[in-house]
This record gives sequence, C-alpha cells and structure tokens, in this order.
Amino acid sequence: MTQVRFVDTTLRDGQQSLWAYGMRTGMMVPVAEQMDAAGFEAIELGGPVELPKCVRELREDPWERYRLIIPKFRKTPLRLIHGTRSGFAIYPHALHQLYDTCMANAGVTEVRMSDSWNDPADWAWRVQQAKNAGLKPIINLIYTVSPRHTDEHYAQKIRDAIALGIYRIILKDPGGILTPERTKTLAPAVLAAAGGTTVELHTHCTTGLGTLCCLEAIKAGMTNVNTAIPPLADGSSNPSIFNVAMNARALGYRTLIDEAPLRAVAKHFTACAKQDGLPIGKTPEYDYAQYVHQIPGGMISNLRHQLSRVGMENKIDETLEEAAQVRAEFGYPIMVTPLSQFVGSQAAINVIVGARYKEVTDQTIEYAMGIWGKEGAVYMDANVKDKILNRPRAKEIAERPHPTDSLQDLRRKYGGHGVSDEEVLLRFFTSKEDVDRMHAAGPWRSYSANGNPLLNLVAELSKQTDRSSIFIQRPNFSVRLEKRLG
Repeated sequence: MTQVRFVDTTLRDGQQSLWAYGMRTGMMVPVAEQMDAAGFEAIELGGPVELPKCVRELREDPWERYRLIIPKFRKTPLRLIHGTRSGFAIYPHALHQLYDTCMANAGVTEVRMSDSWNDPADWAWRVQQAKNAGLKPIINLIYTVSPRHTDEHYAQKIRDAIALGIYRIILKDPGGILTPERTKTLAPAVLAAAGGTTVELHTHCTTGLGTLCCLEAIKAGMTNVNTAIPPLADGSSNPSIFNVAMNARALGYRTLIDEAPLRAVAKHFTACAKQDGLPIGKTPEYDYAQYVHQIPGGMISNLRHQLSRVGMENKIDETLEEAAQVRAEFGYPIMVTPLSQFVGSQAAINVIVGARYKEVTDQTIEYAMGIWGKEGAVYMDANVKDKILNRPRAKEIAERPHPTDSLQDLRRKYGGHGVSDEEVLLRFFTSKEDVDRMHAAGPWRSYSANGNPLLNLVAELSKQTDRSSIFIQRPNFSVRLEKRLG
C-alpha cells in the first residue's frame, strides 16, 4: 500500500496566510509536543518576515520563542522558509547567511528557499549559504500560469535545481491557482525530471481546489504533501491535514500521521482564535477571476484599501482587470511576494491616475532595470519598459549603490559590545528602539492548553503589577482578584 507523508505548515504558512503572523509564543508552547508526536516529516517554523512582526507588533522576542519551542520537537525536523529576497528590499548576501546560521544554531535543520523568478543562478548562492550553515537546502519551484510556464518549463527548472545538490524540491503554488486538471500533467512531468529526488506539493485553498489538487498529485505519485491544522487551514491557507488524510485513505493510501494529538491542537488554536478575534479558515467559493489576474487573496484587500483612500473603492474590478494587463506587459512574473505587489500597486496607480504608466513606483522602475530579477527586464514589453525608464527618477535609481555589507559591517552598524548576532538581525529588520521596546514589554502572554478563555483571562490578569485588585462582573457571573501581602 502506497504511503502518504505530510509536512505541517501551521506555525508558518498557516498563520501567515490567515493571521498575518499574529500567532503568539504563548499559543505555540502548549501544543508543540503534541504536534511533534503526530509523525510529520517536518514542521515549518519561522522566516525573516516573522522578525519585524514579533518585535514591532507582538512585542515578543522571536529568538526566545525558538528557544522555548524548538527543544519540544524531539522527533520532527524543523524547517524555515528564506528566499533570495525577503520582503520588499534587496539585502546584502551576508545578512542572508547570518540569518541561516542563527536559525541553524537555534536547532532548525532544513530551509525552504524561493526565488521570485525560479532563477537557478539565485538559487545557487542561497543553496551554498544553507550548506555553509549546516542546513538541508530545499528549493521552492514556484508555480504560475502563463503562456511560457509549460510543463516542460517546470521540468527543466527541476533539473536545474537538482544540479545544485539539494535535499528536496517543493512544487509551490502560493496563489492557489493550480487545478486538478493541470496537476494530472504537471505532477508526472515534475516527478520524471526529479529522477528520484523527493518532490513535495505545497498549494493553497484560495480558489477552493487545494485538496483536490493534493489528491490528484498523490494519485500521480507525489505522495509528500504540505498541509495545515484547522483553524489555520483552508481559506487562503493550505489544505487541512484532516481532509487530505481522510480522502487519501478513501482512495486506498496509507497515511503516515497520527491525527489524535492534532485534534487537541486544532481545539487549542480554535480557542485562541476566538479569544483574540483571529480568522478561522474556511473554503472560499470558486472564483475563476483568480486565474486571470492572479492577485493573491490577501493583497486584494490591500488594493481595496488603497482605492478607498482616494474615494475609488468602486474601481476594484477595473483594477484587477488592469492587473492582468500589467502582468502581461511585465513579462508574466510569478505572482508571489514581492512581484505580485509590484504588479498590483502599479495597476492601482494606473486606474487612480487615469493614464497608464504616467506615474510609476520606484519598484516598477527597479523591476524594469532587472534589479528584482533579470527576467523582469528581459521579458517586459519594450514600449512599456521605455516609458518606465525614460524619466529622471530612473537615472537616480540607476546610480544608487547596491547593498554589499559584510558580516563585520552589519555587526558594526547594528551591534556593538555584548550585542549578539540574533539581536543584530532584529535591529536590522526593525531598529534598536523597537528592540528596546520589545524587551521592556515584559513576559509573553500565556494561553491555556485546554483552551479555557476564563483561565487564560485569570492567568493574564494575575500578572498585573499596577493594581491591587480587579473586579469583573457580568450577568449571573462575577470574579474578584486581590493581591494580598504576607
């Protein structure tokens, strides 16, 4: 009987997709051992984007988080995601190497690496950095739909990745635009090109087809699947472990997962979501327009916000149509961060201004120059490219130096006596003042493993130091907490 294995994404992609990295340390700690007991091949934990969110908004030290959580995973390898570009800025190579090294020292053993263009040249230096840090390198082969992204295109990319001496490959569908029909042809092509190297499927449920794509991939022989635990599954997140496992068994496959501890995990995270007002994932209605404009679901809400600020919220459909045209003129970039944001923002500007490319962002100029990947410059429509670069701002950007800081430079700029490399990273992605405010915020908030909101509330209130008594009253219920000396 063919076996199906699972990689868990709950603590990384699940929470990023649905909670915008809003999962707190106290939510993770009570269930780490139960997740470890389930038999996952690996569990995702962390990425550079998590650092500023933890420091600036949650006021939690991510490195303390890792030190608390990682020792609880005694059986399961931990995996981070870290691309050739992190977010919306170009960082020096030394910074990427430092992050890999710090995460490896914390106990992570695998790293998923993305490049926005699936460029083997950019994969190569990141793979070497992973190996330098002692991490197993995994290439994310990012999926998109366009006239030039054929099955053979992806097969060749697989061969390019394997030539770099990697551990695994992930067919990554960040926009959830893979269909069961395309999976039937793409999965066999990718597996054949892999020649025995393990290929995982990573898809999202943005269009409601994520689970079906997983099942088609499994039937085609791609039996290593990425899933998440509800309530951090479905919606714009990854398919539910319970749903995929149940259907795989119905198809006659053996699933190498123990779901019993995961049901307790799901109950815990559901209680956390209700307590903090966080979204609970659910499968959306099918929307064919997603395949046309390919704007990720979370970004559509940002576009609506941009339009509403100028009183043009009724222009969202026009903006999405414009995004499809901009993407074609940009040479069909993969709609993944940051390229999808570049396309969407430029489309919104075109609609707001009422003239195409009369105003452009700095990122659009950089894209046309090839700063965000040489394919951007090569495949961009020549007339559009000329319109973008034929302006004074383009000359200013062209003369800016690219970041080349060494590790010593980073330590000098962001460190100092007694400052660890971990804190250097925090200061780089935020500021010294942000890090100081994080340290001053006090201990992280705890959440009860049994998910009882009342117990969680009492636990938090008991930590208050600026008052001697607290009284809460509701109909048919009251509670008083008093601090007594002696």
